[in-house]
Amino acid sequence: MFSWFQPNRQRENIRKDRKHLEARARRLLKNYLSADGPSKAAVYELIAGAAAGCQPDISDPELEGVRLAQASAEVGLNVVRVREHQAFDDNDHLAELITDAYATVAIAYGRASAAYTVDEEMQKLGTAAVHLLTIATSYMTAHSDEIPQK
Repeated sequence: MFSWFQPNRQRENIRKDRKHLEARARRLLKNYLSADGPSKAAVYELIAGAAAGCQPDISDPELEGVRLAQASAEVGLNVVRVREHQAFDDNDHLAELITDAYATVAIAYGRASAAYTVDEEMQKLGTAAVHLLTIATSYMTAHSDEIPQK
């Protein structure tokens, strides 16, 4: 009945993602592309950690597919917004990288949930973020025996 509200809500969500996530995701992707091997491995660890941190704390076993991706994207956006308000030292490069990783993962999950269908530029960014998330997850799975357990 109210499906005509959907495009406005979608555009509002895209506006929020552009405001809080876009620049951070672009910066991380650009840094990743110019990184050497060990630096890329560090990015994979950051992305995989952010992806794990974006899993919604929902006990509904029926939640899957698009709804799970939407919930994960929302968790990622919320983490970025909280981290933006925290007082980090301006020279805290690791804190910035972590926040950028969460932004990139949130964009990837946004793309996976079809949130950017009306915005070609965000679709392209989302596709790049999904590829990086896939590479990072594969890398971490392949190298899980090399990661020290706590």
